[in-house]
Amino acid sequence: MKALVKSKPGVGHVGIVEVEEPRCGDDQIKLEVGFCGVCGTDLHVLHDTFRNYPPVILGHEFSGTVVETGKDVSHVTIGDPVTVLPASAVICGVCIHCRSGRYMFCPKRRGMGHGVNGAFARYVVVRKDQAYKIPDGLGLDECALCEPFAAALQAVTEVTNVRVGDVALVSGPGPIGLMCLKILAAEGIKTIVAGTAQDAARLEAARRFGASVVVNASEQNLIDVVLAETQGAGVDVAFECAGHATSAASCLDALKRLGRYTQVGIFGKPVTLNFDTIFFKQLQVAGSVGYTVHTWERLMKILAQRKVRLDDLITHRLPLARWQEAFELCEQKQTIKVLISPDET
Repeated sequence: MKALVKSKPGVGHVGIVEVEEPRCGDDQIKLEVGFCGVCGTDLHVLHDTFRNYPPVILGHEFSGTVVETGKDVSHVTIGDPVTVLPASAVICGVCIHCRSGRYMFCPKRRGMGHGVNGAFARYVVVRKDQAYKIPDGLGLDECALCEPFAAALQAVTEVTNVRVGDVALVSGPGPIGLMCLKILAAEGIKTIVAGTAQDAARLEAARRFGASVVVNASEQNLIDVVLAETQGAGVDVAFECAGHATSAASCLDALKRLGRYTQVGIFGKPVTLNFDTIFFKQLQVAGSVGYTVHTWERLMKILAQRKVRLDDLITHRLPLARWQEAFELCEQKQTIKVLISPDET
């Protein structure tokens, strides 16, 4: 079968090659991929700014249809539509992090799409515990976004203490930032979304998705807007979703004293920030890496109840052969979410 592979270390070295179709083990499920989303992590792997283990098939945000099950699998059957938790593809299962459910920090962990083979291909095999049956009424396209939604859900509802009456800032209106906004809006939190001139279409989407205020930081002074919206106090919480030093600095400056900062985006390189801002404001600073099984259980309930919709984030659907176009659209921020399918056209 054809697959999008990072063939060797270094910048680039990504292309479509012929690979062997994966085989299904006793405790595994084989899926025909429906859709796989292009993620910022895929771009980092392309540019070699995120740890990867080539040769490896890229792609970790995906859904598909069950085509084969191992003899130890009982919770799904052939023909079922499923979405997949990809980050725990390889874990030790015995360290303190695995035993506490925080497998993201397992020293042996490898996720799909960079550590082990992912889903930019027609078929993929996963462990039975990674597969979640899709609730009735939801499509494979929308549920391909479960993985990034889980990351946003953990950042907003588990890592960060957000309360009714707070004012939040989301800096970086990419897919993760807009998902954070959707969750905040669903919880009734007044949210300011900031981006640059390059983010014009995404900022307009943020307005549609429930942002109270959108700020084009290329033309407006973010801090002036924040102070006007918070009676001079600053925002209660800030989510840095752009993975950019300027964005991070703006978040720190926008926070009120004793405010809360959560890093959601990946910088991919060392950055310089004024840590005295953290000191003098006595800020709470946290990072949010991935998600837990608990997060996935909650997200499936949210989607089943239609509390948050994800399908309106999808702007492009392209075949695997047009992967370069898909990646370029994401690089240039000409889209919100691009899905790739294994179809030829």
